[in-house]
Amino acid sequence: MARIKNIDLPGDKHTCIGLTAIYGIGRPLAKTICKDAKVDEAKKIKDLTEDEINALRKEVDKYVVEGDLRRDVQMNIKNKMEINCYQGIRHKKGLPVRGQRTNRNARTRKGRGKVVANKKKAGK
Repeated sequence: MARIKNIDLPGDKHTCIGLTAIYGIGRPLAKTICKDAKVDEAKKIKDLTEDEINALRKEVDKYVVEGDLRRDVQMNIKNKMEINCYQGIRHKKGLPVRGQRTNRNARTRKGRGKVVANKKKAGK
């Protein structure tokens, strides 16, 4: 079991895919890291040698990932909320930030539907 940036990488996956378990590393960056560390990206993580894992660790250290990246993102959101920009206001209200429609979707951001009290059917 390889451990990089305090994340256990899944041993049954290819190196390129397993690196994406680290927050901030996607498929393209994982391929770049494998190429720069001279590690075969088709090799399974459980089959990597200690030297290859150390090479991957050195390459990953060059990028902002995991805790530092999470902290940066949270600080950026907090900054937007403090200066009351449009995106900050949307964050405060718990609404979608990037221009999505809200009249029929956005359940992920808005939460479950709210029940309206004493709503009676018209006509009877």
